[in-house]
Parts: sequence; structure tokens; C-alpha cells
Amino acid sequence: MSQPLLIAFVVFATVMFFTPGPNNIMVLSSGLTYGFRRTMPHIAGIAIGFAFMVGAVGLGLGTIFIAYPVLQTILKYAGAAYLIYLAAVIALSEPVTPGQDNQRGPMTFWGAAMFQWVNVKGWVMAIGTITAYAGIASFPWNIAIQVLLSLLLGAASTSSWTLSGSSLRSVMTSPRAVRAFNIVMAVLLLASLYPVFMDA
Repeated sequence: MSQPLLIAFVVFATVMFFTPGPNNIMVLSSGLTYGFRRTMPHIAGIAIGFAFMVGAVGLGLGTIFIAYPVLQTILKYAGAAYLIYLAAVIALSEPVTPGQDNQRGPMTFWGAAMFQWVNVKGWVMAIGTITAYAGIASFPWNIAIQVLLSLLLGAASTSSWTLSGSSLRSVMTSPRAVRAFNIVMAVLLLASLYPVFMDA
């Protein structure tokens, strides 16, 4: 195993996972709106869904996009459209009170897992991870290492962002403050689309 390459991968992955992006912005808002416990399926969906995507790319899925570049374009704009929809949902989210059981809940496990396939930052991370750090170990152990580390770092980063959001619940007690916060999160989510349209 190439230890320097493994260290480089861990540093790269940690920076990519913990910096703001669609997943982290959504769980931050969900932590504030719904609390940590109700956001746990969303966290699990992100961590497992992204790790699965890394494994799929490592086992050859990335070659499909090389052979058919139009698929990458379709995926990119489908992801952008879905992010715009999610930004609208976040902007319109109201704080949950104990008596309101019929309100829209946080993203489900499967919704979060499937979102990874249209998440532009996720694709950049997955393809960058596999192509740049394939020499960590011999195949297929290199893929297994990258999948495991992606799973652990994904869970750690989304948990910390969710905890940050849920810790604000005691401070942001008025519906107006929560609505303002969610609007800011929605704007940041839309801002994460900047690289998509600059690459168009």
C-alpha cells in the first residue's frame, strides 16, 4: 500500500467532505428545522449512497460517461433542476412544533441516497477520488479502501453539519428567524450550482 498516497487521499477527502456543498447545506437546514434524530435517515442516505457511488465508479461506471458524454450533460442538468427544487423546498420550510405531525418531513434515506447520483459535487468527488488515488493499493483493495473511507468521512461530515444546525434550535426560536435561515441556506444551495453553469 502506498502510505503517502493514502494520506493524500484522506486529506483530499476530508476537505471535500467537510466543506460546504449541497449535502452539507441540506443537513444543516434539516438539523435546524427537524432536529438531529429526524435527520438521521438523511445522513445515512448520503453516507451510504455516496460510498456506493464511489464503488460503482471504481468498478467501471465512469467509463460509460467517457463513451457517452451526453449522459454526463443530462445528469448535470437534471441535478441542477433537482437542486433548484430542493432550494425552494428548504426556503419554504417552517419550523416544526410538537403538535404538527402532518408537516413535510426531512429527506428520506432513499431520497438522500438517490440524490447522490444527481449531485454535481458528488460526481466530481467520486471521479476525482477514483482516478487520482487508484494507486493506494492493488485492485480491488484500492476501491474497497476508498469506499470505506468515503462512508466514514461522509457520515462524520454530515453528522457534524446536522449537529451544527440542531444546536441552533435553542437560539433561533422564532419562525421568522428559522425562515430567514432556511432562505439563506436555499441561496447557498443555488450558489453551489455556479460551477455547473460556468462549465456549460
